[in-house]
Amino acid sequence: MSQLQQLAERVERLLLRHEELQRTNALLTQQVQSLSAERDSLKSRLSAARTRIDHLIDRLPQQTEKPLSRDEAAPDAQRRPAA
Repeated sequence: MSQLQQLAERVERLLLRHEELQRTNALLTQQVQSLSAERDSLKSRLSAARTRIDHLIDRLPQQTEKPLSRDEAAPDAQRRPAA
């Protein structure tokens, strides 16, 4: 086989490899874009959920004292049996 033929075959193989790598790169680029969009959507949903939770927490009553137990909250007449 002449050197020119060997060189031509090698160039053909390199061209095929180059095309294969271009297709692989295009698929990977598409995957990155898809995953980036999914990540952005999840970040947005997480932010919205945090905002809703913060609003719910703000609506909770503020407790400055220890809550009374059931017995402490009941009036004396209800706590003691009638004699």
